[in-house]
Amino acid sequence: MTRLTRLRSVGPDAADLVDRMVDLSVRGLPPGYADGEFVFTRRGHRGPDGRWTAVPEGRSVRYSAIVALGVATLPEKTQRAALAGDTALDLTGNLIKRLPDITGLGDTALICWAAAETGHSDLGAALARLAEIEDATTGAVYTVEAAWALAALAAVRTAGGAPGIDGRLERSRDRLLTGLGDDRLYRHVIGSAPWYRAHVGCFADQVYPLQALARLHAAAGGDSEALAAAERIAEGICAAQGPEGQWWWHYDARTGGVVEGYPVYSVHQLSMAPMALLDLADAGGTPYMDAIALGLGWMTSRPETGEELIVEELDLTWRKAARDDPKKVVRGVRAMSTAINRGARVAVLDKMYPPVAVDHECRPYELGWLLYAWLFEGLAG
Repeated sequence: MTRLTRLRSVGPDAADLVDRMVDLSVRGLPPGYADGEFVFTRRGHRGPDGRWTAVPEGRSVRYSAIVALGVATLPEKTQRAALAGDTALDLTGNLIKRLPDITGLGDTALICWAAAETGHSDLGAALARLAEIEDATTGAVYTVEAAWALAALAAVRTAGGAPGIDGRLERSRDRLLTGLGDDRLYRHVIGSAPWYRAHVGCFADQVYPLQALARLHAAAGGDSEALAAAERIAEGICAAQGPEGQWWWHYDARTGGVVEGYPVYSVHQLSMAPMALLDLADAGGTPYMDAIALGLGWMTSRPETGEELIVEELDLTWRKAARDDPKKVVRGVRAMSTAINRGARVAVLDKMYPPVAVDHECRPYELGWLLYAWLFEGLAG
């Protein structure tokens, strides 16, 4: 049974939305693809006539690798439609050529992950570069990047393995599990961080470890400790989910409480939460289909803004609904106040900075993860 079929059994409207969004993603990727890689964003500009356009800006290796993972789930003909004639294998090859100049753990891990899932012949080179960067990494590590490294190695294991992969997988596993420790959820950094936000983890800091640990359990033929940690995170984010399906942004890792809910991101509602929770279910964990369907519903009916976030004429989604708070005062004050007093809210900030703003941009990874979330079937069975 496909993921979309499972969703339809609990939420037909949510399934119809996903169908629509998969098609939109395939159409929306080519405008951001240039010279074998993806732009950083398509930024919205509103003309005097009130109409929006989306202007490509920058380049991103990271987003290109995520798109490669998503597009690899499509039939070859559809891949070429999404990548202006290229395939996911072509895109991954372009990224592997860039590896000697890439120094970030997260970017390298994503390229290695894409190489494993596309069956690229230079997977060995990607693994070697990942090992070099791991060896050079000391001190604190971003939780998201540690999770991507584990997911990449699990993908290599699933694809047939490689020399030394078991030892590397174990070290990566231990780092991620140690980062959770006795906390309810993950912190932003594994290691030391400034005192006033050391206790805070964002939604991405929960989703990617949840996904990686579930995939490790599946790839390793059973890892009860990893699965239990994944279940802890899934239960935590679902318990904190907003009444209209909002996947909130910042959490107190010690308690699981919400430090600051906004922004609410389209990619979290459509893609990242479903991706991780579906991976957990496919790995033998708890299914959270009702929470997934509720989160999807926020995209079409939300209390924060009446502005549409799905823009069919531009084949994109606007990035987020946020507070009118360009200096990020609310998240800073709430991080510091909860560091001092767990559960502190400073409620007056909700009235001072209501969540009425929309971020008019769309980054390619948002469409890439959407395809990956709903079309990936590698853990099923």
